[in-house]
Amino acid sequence: MTLAQRRYWRCPRCLATFLDPDQHPCRSTEREEYDRHQNRVDDPHYQAFLKPALEAVRRRVAAGSRVLDYGCGPGPALGRMLTDADYAVALYDPLYRADAGVLQPGYDAITCTEVAKHFHHPAREFQRLTALLRPGGWLIVMTRFQTDDARFAGWHYRRDPTHVVFYRPETFRHLGRRLGWQVCCTPPHLVEIQRI
Repeated sequence: MTLAQRRYWRCPRCLATFLDPDQHPCRSTEREEYDRHQNRVDDPHYQAFLKPALEAVRRRVAAGSRVLDYGCGPGPALGRMLTDADYAVALYDPLYRADAGVLQPGYDAITCTEVAKHFHHPAREFQRLTALLRPGGWLIVMTRFQTDDARFAGWHYRRDPTHVVFYRPETFRHLGRRLGWQVCCTPPHLVEIQRI
């Protein structure tokens, strides 16, 4: 389908909707868009938005565990919240904290909040994240699920130029079968994934 000169495709196996790869934004365009966001570490509204991810980590792994905040952005609010909850937190973001040294296997949990919609190569990214988890470890994803196609054209989430892939719960279940995950999806935006 084409919407406002943007071409979208649907994967027939996992039901993800994705922007034509020829139309993906470049890194500088992504950076310009992200820099407009006001996701400050000390913003109580942003912290409240991230709280489901924090609570998922707290349910799944003990304090003191190693957690990677993957795609933490310029203001790693969730990283700070996890640190305050006594987790050993590493931060990674390809634009703001591109320290490949933290991308080492053995994490007890990885958070990926509002990041997966930006993945230009989602299968590759999820394989990478799975490899960084210890067996039994948890991947906590927050991304707004796509609902019915009739509302897709007007969906605010779609109109952000940096959002290139949109998931349904079935997308994560399909990935789980391929990557060895147990998956729990909680609409509208939380996925708790355990590496088997």
